[in-house]
Amino acid sequence: MKAIIYQKKGSPNQLQLQELEKPVPGAQEVLVKIHAVSPNAADYRAMQLGMIPKGKVFGSAIAGVVESAGHKIEHFKPGDCVIGDLSGVGFGGFAEYVLASEKALVHKPEKLTFEEAATLPVAATTALKALRDKGQLQPGQSVLLVGSGGGVGTFAVQLAKYYGAELTAVCSTQNLEKASSLGADFVIDYTQEDFTQNGKRYDLIIAINGNYSLLKFRKALNPKGTYVMVGGSLPQIFKSLLFGWLLSVGSKKMKSLSAKSNQQDLAFLAQLMEKQQIQAVIDHRYPFEKTAEAMSYLAQGHARGKTVITVL
Repeated sequence: MKAIIYQKKGSPNQLQLQELEKPVPGAQEVLVKIHAVSPNAADYRAMQLGMIPKGKVFGSAIAGVVESAGHKIEHFKPGDCVIGDLSGVGFGGFAEYVLASEKALVHKPEKLTFEEAATLPVAATTALKALRDKGQLQPGQSVLLVGSGGGVGTFAVQLAKYYGAELTAVCSTQNLEKASSLGADFVIDYTQEDFTQNGKRYDLIIAINGNYSLLKFRKALNPKGTYVMVGGSLPQIFKSLLFGWLLSVGSKKMKSLSAKSNQQDLAFLAQLMEKQQIQAVIDHRYPFEKTAEAMSYLAQGHARGKTVITVL
């Protein structure tokens, strides 16, 4: 099979197309023929931190068809269309085939294309956990979403409205129209306005990116408000992890999210997409052999929605 292998000393890039032996599933493994994979920040951040998968193949959000399954697999059989989150089971999605544990997969609804389905793992589940679990969002609450234009952000806009929030989306000029079309009640162009200076306060702030200090985020919270750090630059993430607990003294809470794969959440989101209650916003599509180019584009931080790689 073909796979995109990470090479530390690769030239001109570190991701190279190579031939590998097609894997054979063990008793508790499922072999998936991948049709589409969507790269995420988890992929390039792991690369930046030197957290290289055992097989040197990144890629966590996949959609494909079960090729074969071990004899102890109960819920999947050859021919089943599946969605997979491999972030907790060793990655491996930048390939034509991948071995996955049963717990990493859910059935793909018929109405979803493989490309649409591949956008859900990691991005949509991160947005869900930030809003529902960490943020404990309630209907009618005011939410500020900083970084609404990317993969997590576009899902977060839709999920915030699904849960009945009054949503203000912060994004660049090019993403204002998309945020509004996805349901945002108010939009702020961060190139023209600093939300930390307008005096408005929010019950929940979800920070996916943006160069604002933790103190400014805290100031923009209502009493008993919650801030959830989802992403950003590595220095931003480390600061939130180090000092968030200190700034949580009192009624305002400063939290950080480390999302983990979850079958129930992924199946729930797939159902929402099947019912057209959320939609995939796909910015760029790349052929498999241009995976390195797709990763480079994503790492620039200017994606408008999700990037998808078509494998088959």
